[in-house]
Amino acid sequence: METIFELTEPLAARMRPRTIGEIVGQDSILGPGSPLHRLLAGETRGAQSVLLWGPPGSGKTSITNVLAASNGRRLAVLSAISAGVKEVREVIEKAKADSELYGTETVLFLDEIHRFSKAQQDSLLPSVEAGWVTLVAATTENPSFSVIAPLISRSLVIQLEALSEIDLKNLIRSALESDRGFSGHVSIGSDSLGELVRVSQGDARRALTFLEALAFAAWQRSKQSPQVIIELDDFKTALSAAPVRYDKDGDSHYDVISAFIKSVRGSDADAAIYWLARMIEGGEDPRFIARRLMILAAEDIGLADPNALVLATSAAQSVALIGMPEGRIALSEATIYLALAPKSNAAYLAINEAIADVRAGMVVPVPKALRSSNYAGSESYGNGNGYKYPHDENSAIVKQTYLDGKPSTRQYYRPKRFGNETELANLWERIRKIVRGK
Repeated sequence: METIFELTEPLAARMRPRTIGEIVGQDSILGPGSPLHRLLAGETRGAQSVLLWGPPGSGKTSITNVLAASNGRRLAVLSAISAGVKEVREVIEKAKADSELYGTETVLFLDEIHRFSKAQQDSLLPSVEAGWVTLVAATTENPSFSVIAPLISRSLVIQLEALSEIDLKNLIRSALESDRGFSGHVSIGSDSLGELVRVSQGDARRALTFLEALAFAAWQRSKQSPQVIIELDDFKTALSAAPVRYDKDGDSHYDVISAFIKSVRGSDADAAIYWLARMIEGGEDPRFIARRLMILAAEDIGLADPNALVLATSAAQSVALIGMPEGRIALSEATIYLALAPKSNAAYLAINEAIADVRAGMVVPVPKALRSSNYAGSESYGNGNGYKYPHDENSAIVKQTYLDGKPSTRQYYRPKRFGNETELANLWERIRKIVRGK
């Protein structure tokens, strides 16, 4: 007779929710009266389409399963990995016919919508706008980057979060006790439960998959006893190193690099190194990381420590020359240096303000003294007349008009008094008085 440890259907499949109450987590978006709750409960017809955005194992498929079990709707399921415009049109045509002939509402669940091209997503618009289908689309990527704007504007965008530790513990305990799970034949100590929650990284599907592997390892260790206890040693047998959840082409790419840059900008070296490790272990392109460090060195450190850009550029060259895994050392060195360096965005602000003035129409002629006089006939136009050669003065600085009109009243470079820029601030103040006479 097949035991609970030898069932062919995976635990994650057996534990799929069948009702709203069985969905773990996401309480904030599934509360009574919420649009998603009303859709799942069948309390509304012609419901607004929904874009479910969240990490793997956060409940997107679970919500779909509950939709499939709701009454009065026909559920059509497509995956953007395998479906194309042809399959989408077939579903829409049938949905339109069912609506007109039988008054049947069709819910189209489209998994991984971010894999659809713009043209494929465009094909959904007429049916969504006409109400022939209620679209429920799932994506692990930020819809702002992966879904066309017209579709977003016609849909309710709902962000699902990774499950909390409490949610995962409740899910695991439910799987241990449920008739669809281990029916009380498996137990787990508090230390082992904590470790399982840690390696699951907020992913419900991963938690159940790991739990099943651990239960089988404990069953084998106990010589196929009908009652087993999962111990910490079973992790070594059942699980290899937990893979890092990081989609280098998706939302993790944007969120983790953002956390990395903000940690360096905020001078927290430890946090920056952690986010660097997340990207390295997740398979992020080290050249991308190095480029972002060069940008940060110029934007956020600037002249407070000019060596920052030199070091960041050297790190990028090192990564290009030696590759990984050794390149991680150069990236770590640059990350720590930049995190601890004094910060100034004065150069960044200066060029941005000057560009803004130019774009606003603040365009003035080049003063005649500064115009090129290196071509025949230039003198007849007065080009170069009155130009003062700075090197004729011992200080190599002369009073001279380098800019006319309204821009000459602007001060773009406003140095901050941090690090090396403290000295530059004093120097610029003295030079301005000589050059501009004020």
